[in-house]
Amino acid sequence: MKHGKKYSEAAKLVDRATLYETADAIALVKKTATAKFDETVEAHIRTGCDGRHAEQQIRGAVVLPNGTGKTVKVLVFAKGDKLTEAENAGADHVGGEELIPKIQNDGWLDFDVVVATPDMMGVVGRLGKVLGPKGLMPNPKAGTVTMDVAKAVSDIKAGKIEYRLDKANIVHVPLGKASFTEEQLTENFNALMDAIVKAKPSALKGQYLKSITLTTTMGPGVKVSVAKF
Repeated sequence: MKHGKKYSEAAKLVDRATLYETADAIALVKKTATAKFDETVEAHIRTGCDGRHAEQQIRGAVVLPNGTGKTVKVLVFAKGDKLTEAENAGADHVGGEELIPKIQNDGWLDFDVVVATPDMMGVVGRLGKVLGPKGLMPNPKAGTVTMDVAKAVSDIKAGKIEYRLDKANIVHVPLGKASFTEEQLTENFNALMDAIVKAKPSALKGQYLKSITLTTTMGPGVKVSVAKF
């Protein structure tokens, strides 16, 4: 893959053989963000889990103390008082059964996270083929199937992110924006790592965290030492 001049210049700042301490890695990632827009800083965590086994799956959510820097649109499936609760908490869209054809037939997907009350999961389940592949299906482990819709919406708006293993047993999550201060990114990174470390499956034998790489949207990867985790 051929990279542009900016990427090549940024890549020269990074020593691929070095495992950097967190603070140094974050400083370096900020330095390599040279795009004209405010790049997202991402963490890619390679684990020793085998996601094919249910007991080695990792899935959950964590509220990043400084948010992600991105405005998140939330859709809530609920009924009765819960609709008002969700609206008051700042949900962008609320509704029930009437939203199904809009999503299924019209391809409406103007939202980033879906929250549902447990009694609406029968309805939401009909959207599995649309929402599932996009990672938008509500899930109790991620706190998006709940009766407390107000808290779910507030947490998501405040910077709550979901993490889970992909097919290669890697967790990919946004940590914030390149315009964040080093302190803000470090706080977010530490909050994420605390959650990931706590999520270690008890069934796992061998090394849990194989590698951690931080990157910006357009920048090179910076490897973080996993020793302290």
